[in-house]
Amino acid sequence: MDVSGLAGLLAIAFIASYTQTLTGFALGLIMMGGIGLTGGLPLTDAAVLVSILVVVNAAQVLAKGWRDIAFRQLAPALLSSLLFLGVGYWLLNLLAAASLEWVKIVLGLVIIISSVQLSLKPQGLERMSSQASFAGFGAAAGLMGGLFSTAGPPLIYHFYRQPLNASTVRETLVAIFATNALIRLGIVAGAGQMPTASFWWGLVAIPVVILATWLAKRYPPPLSPLSMRRSAFLLLFLSGVSLALPPLWKLAQAAA
Repeated sequence: MDVSGLAGLLAIAFIASYTQTLTGFALGLIMMGGIGLTGGLPLTDAAVLVSILVVVNAAQVLAKGWRDIAFRQLAPALLSSLLFLGVGYWLLNLLAAASLEWVKIVLGLVIIISSVQLSLKPQGLERMSSQASFAGFGAAAGLMGGLFSTAGPPLIYHFYRQPLNASTVRETLVAIFATNALIRLGIVAGAGQMPTASFWWGLVAIPVVILATWLAKRYPPPLSPLSMRRSAFLLLFLSGVSLALPPLWKLAQAAA
């Protein structure tokens, strides 16, 4: 990885972790979208790096905020997500073996759909949803987490509909994402799939994530939560389109 590539990776990591700290989501989506566009790392290595950065961000966020976690809702969502994490990881390897273009297309579509869903304000519920519903959304999150370390959208949608305060939702989501990331790292290590040499330079992003997380908590921007969500939506939507269109066009030309 050259100097410009590393600088771009660090900039993406800063934006992603800053946004994650303020909203409780988007680190994985922004990181995977940005890396996919710049080509700084293979996408399979990028997913490993994202898992590491999610854990670093969560350690800071939960150092004091863990008391706000809704453990009753966390348990079924986390258990089902862990069950489907391995399925998602298997699918990623299947796609990567078939074609890098298909990996980019699927990732781009995941980011586009996620950005549209995240831009919509969930309809609030008067009563807490059932444990089974948390398990169902957790399963979808585990599948996406195994694929690209992007477990957020299904659970974000479900949790933000619940009669819970914003800090409880944020801390619970961060805890689930961090646990998924740790288990995913264990799966990668157990499979013996060591990242390429260029990946190790990406670990320089760890202090950047620590700094961005601290800045977001200490000096949040003068924006409403709705404005933050809209900004995240625009960033994710554009990156998803930019990522998916070129390989789709390439495949279409090859088929013509």
